[in-house]
Amino acid sequence: MSAREIRELPAARIVAAVADAAARWADADFPPRVRATAAVVERTGYSEPVVEYALDRLFGSLTARTLRAAIAGELGSLDSLDGFVTRDGRPDVFFRGLDEVTIVSSQTTIGVAIPPLAYALCAKSNVVVKDRSDHLVASFAASLAQERAQIAGALRVEAWETHDDLGALQRISASDAVLAFGSNQALRAIRAHVRPDARFIPFGNRTSAGYVGRETLSNESRARAAAGAAMRDAMLYDGEGCLSLHALFVERDGAVSFERFAEFAREALAAVAVEFPAGRSELAPQTISVRDAERFRASQRVERPGAVAVANPPGGLLLIDPPLEQPPPLVPRAAALYGVDAPAQALAFLQRHALPLEGFATDDERADVLELAVASGASQIAPLGTLQSPNLAGEHGGVGRILPFVRAITKIR
Repeated sequence: MSAREIRELPAARIVAAVADAAARWADADFPPRVRATAAVVERTGYSEPVVEYALDRLFGSLTARTLRAAIAGELGSLDSLDGFVTRDGRPDVFFRGLDEVTIVSSQTTIGVAIPPLAYALCAKSNVVVKDRSDHLVASFAASLAQERAQIAGALRVEAWETHDDLGALQRISASDAVLAFGSNQALRAIRAHVRPDARFIPFGNRTSAGYVGRETLSNESRARAAAGAAMRDAMLYDGEGCLSLHALFVERDGAVSFERFAEFAREALAAVAVEFPAGRSELAPQTISVRDAERFRASQRVERPGAVAVANPPGGLLLIDPPLEQPPPLVPRAAALYGVDAPAQALAFLQRHALPLEGFATDDERADVLELAVASGASQIAPLGTLQSPNLAGEHGGVGRILPFVRAITKIR
C-alpha cells in the first residue's frame, strides 16, 4: 500500500467520508448491513436484536461531529493533520500519521476495530485490519472505498487464521503501531513481535462495576429504573465484553431496601431477556458451575441463610449478596449484587480482588461515590444503563482515539 494518495486528502474530507459511510450503515435496511448482521449473528451466537443494537450504537455514533470533536480535543485542531498550525505559548505543530498501523480485532465485541480504523485513516496512515469470519470490517471498508477512492489504497482488511501465522507476523513486525484487542495471553504473544521502536496499544481482559447509592434508592420508581439499567449493562452481549457489569454495589440505608432492590433486579433481568434474547437458550457451563457452587455454599451458611443464587435462564444468573470475600462471577450472563454500607466498602472489595475495570456505572453524584469511581481504576464513568453505548469521542481504555496513530513535528519560529 502507499499512503501518498490519502496524505494528499484534507483531513476534513476523510472525516466526511467515514461519517457518510457510517450513516449508510446506520440504516438497518442497508443491504450490506443486512448481510453483515446475519453473519455476525452466526459468528457470535448473539441474537439478532442484540446484534442490531450493537450496529445501531456503533454506526449511529460514528459521526463527523464525533470525529472532529475527538481529533480537536486531542490534537488542538483538525487542521493540524494537514500541516503546521500555531499554538499559544508552544511551537507550531504538525501531527503526521504513522506510516503503517495494524489493528487486531477481538473475538467477541462487535465491530471493535472500526472506531480505531476510522481514526487511523483520519491520521492518513496506511491501515491493516485483522477481520473476523463475519467480514464486518471488510464490508464497511468497501463502503469507505465507495466514498473516497484514496481510502481504498490506504486500507487493507485481512482474515488471519491466528495472530501468529506468517502473514500476521509480517504485518505486525512491519507496523509503526499495533493496536490489539484480545485475551491477555494473545496480547503477550502479539507484543513479542512488535518492533522495539513501534507503539503497542493493547486492550485486554477487563470488566465493569456499578454503584447504587441511597439517593437512587429514594423511591421505588427511581430504584426500579436503576435496576433495569444495571441489568441491561450486565446482560447485553451475554456479559462478555469489557463494559459488561458484573458487580453492582447497593447501599443498605436507602428508603428502598437492598432486598427490595434485589427484587427489582430479578424482574429487570427477565425483562432484558425478552428485549434482548440470549443467543443460546442454556447458560454456559462455567455459569452453571458458578450457580451450583453458590447454591451449595448458601445452603451451608447458618449465619446468612438468605444469601442465595437466583437463576433465570435464558435471562441469566444473579447472585444476591454473596460474601464480599469471594470475587464476582466473571462468566457469561452473570452478575452479583453486593449490599454495602458506604463506598469505602466497595473500594476495598475491588482492591481485594484486583479487578481490572474498564467502566464504572452510577447515577449518584455524591463526592464519595465519584471518588470511589476514580479510585476503582475504571477508564470511564457513566450513568447506569449506558455502559454498553460508549462515546466514540471519548478515550477508550484511557487511551486517546487518534494520538496513538500520529507523531508530532514541531517548528520553532
